[in-house]
Amino acid sequence: MKFEDVIDLKSNQITDPTYIQKCKEILERDGAIVIDKFITAQALEQVRLEGEAKKGLAFFTNQQHNVYISDADPSYPEDHVRNQSVTSSKGCITDDQIGSDSVLRTLYDSELFRSFLKIVLNEKELHSYADECSSINLHYASEGQELGWHFDNSSFATTLLIQKPKGGGEFQYVRDVRDADKGEMNFSGVEKVLKGHVTPNMLAIEPGALVLFRGRNAIHRVTPTMGDTTRMMVVLAYNNKPGVSLSASARKTFYGK
Repeated sequence: MKFEDVIDLKSNQITDPTYIQKCKEILERDGAIVIDKFITAQALEQVRLEGEAKKGLAFFTNQQHNVYISDADPSYPEDHVRNQSVTSSKGCITDDQIGSDSVLRTLYDSELFRSFLKIVLNEKELHSYADECSSINLHYASEGQELGWHFDNSSFATTLLIQKPKGGGEFQYVRDVRDADKGEMNFSGVEKVLKGHVTPNMLAIEPGALVLFRGRNAIHRVTPTMGDTTRMMVVLAYNNKPGVSLSASARKTFYGK
């Protein structure tokens, strides 16, 4: 499929400076932007079919981790929010399992798409991962599977929702809970979120939507899927420096290889 058939360019004028600036302002103001119907219905269906066909190749994990996605800190008690465990469970197929003729490959590799992202994300450069697994990932969340509360280590995330479940699968977040650059982890604020004392924001995301999200200081989660329709979501992962790879141990943990 040609690039111009992948993105709905009539609705999403990704080369128009006014459109780009509007997207950038929304992301800067809200910490997130949902661009509905970013890819065409035809492209969406092709990705969905690829996802269904390759679901049997997915590596499924059920992991316990803390919200900071880091090793436990023995200077705090086990039940302290710094070390408290949450659950993330999902399946994933990796970049090397995405077809060379896939819609996702066409989109990910497009210089027009990267140029749009660079301006909106305020990044000077965007590069693919140097390893064979990490650039394009398609995630599956079947009934009961979820992503627990966490902060991202990266400054931005770029995702596409491909299939919405019958229930659950809601993306919830609370902005400005910590300041990672200053080392302010805000344990009390995180504890309030984990105990349900804070009402999170929710992103309304429909299939075909592109989501740009700044999750380094915003704690976020995806609630458990409900029903027999699998939630399918694509992560398009870029780096602002060339030659970056996940470590072998990280690839083994996240991808099983």
